[in-house]
Amino acid sequence: MGAKIMDDIMERISEFGEARRKGFLTVKNLKDDGKKVVGVYCGFAPWEIIAASGAVSAWLCGMDEEPILDAEKHLPRNLCPLIKSSYGFAITGKCPYFYFSDMLIGETTCDGKKKMYEYLGNMKPMHVMNLPQTTKGEESRILYRNELIALKENLEKTLNVTIEDEDIREKIIVRNRERKAIREFYELGKLDPPPLWGLEMRKVLEATKYIADKEVEIENIEKLVKDVKEKYNSGERKVSVDAKRILVTGSPLGEPTEKVIRLIEESGGVVVCFENCGSAKNVDDLVDENIDPMDALVERYLNTACACMSPNDNRAKMIAHFIDEYNIDGVVEMILQACHTYNVETYRIKRIATEQKNTPYLCVETDYSQKDMGQLRTRIAAFMEML
Repeated sequence: MGAKIMDDIMERISEFGEARRKGFLTVKNLKDDGKKVVGVYCGFAPWEIIAASGAVSAWLCGMDEEPILDAEKHLPRNLCPLIKSSYGFAITGKCPYFYFSDMLIGETTCDGKKKMYEYLGNMKPMHVMNLPQTTKGEESRILYRNELIALKENLEKTLNVTIEDEDIREKIIVRNRERKAIREFYELGKLDPPPLWGLEMRKVLEATKYIADKEVEIENIEKLVKDVKEKYNSGERKVSVDAKRILVTGSPLGEPTEKVIRLIEESGGVVVCFENCGSAKNVDDLVDENIDPMDALVERYLNTACACMSPNDNRAKMIAHFIDEYNIDGVVEMILQACHTYNVETYRIKRIATEQKNTPYLCVETDYSQKDMGQLRTRIAAFMEML
């Protein structure tokens, strides 16, 4: 019976890993059925408002090396690979999610993205959310609230729909249920030893961006958590108790940069916590279901611990909290080349880890190619050996 449960668990994790590829067909079928698709590039565009319009959100951040050469015909070579990959997928027509999008939503998180949105606006209806530079002060809340209203009005105009407050409230409840399910899965990493490898957790976490039916997603994650706990409580252990517990933070992770996770786990470690974009910081806090929906969304989304905010005290507190909560042995920060907002913060994150929490810290800078695998392997192996 135990072996059967583990086989089912690994099969379902593999199915989550296929979510992006399968999502292409799902989006096409939804379009054929008359559904609208809205492409997004960042978590600052609230899913709740998009879903309240009746549209499906499609995650458009490119995380592949293949379209970068095409992007460099228009963009500088020394630009963040995520921006170049995203733009390359758009101009080459190689991303079905972009192709099927009726509207794009961007946000002013970094200068590179802002300039890319100017070009994308010539290809699709483009709405750019102007974010405040800081989470501090009432002025920031007023600005972000006005941006949410502008987003709602543009969705209504572009998609020819009406979005009521009650529609947003209903989606807030659904999204909170999803966050709770993902958080319960995510917190499996607190177990010592953890029941899953970091790469396995990543497959599930990344897949949630590409599953359109949230009810199905929630049900599948809840069942996965139940089965993993059942197997773990029966005494099954797949990760050694001697594996060093690693927190990975920094720039957004994608399939090419999972090489960092793989090298950590090949070198005697296990990644138990991710603080990158789209990971723990997206699910730790819920949206208040009992106040005005726009005010509730402002409070939740404006406090996202993104490096575009200054000062980014929320991220500093989150890193310190995760080091304690997940009993971290070492912090590895992955920085994408030319990702200046996160790169500038490495000094502060290193001090939090080493001085405040007495936890070893390593920063690696990389891109979407595999050319630096030898260098990364040497540095990560040395760091893990030190632990």
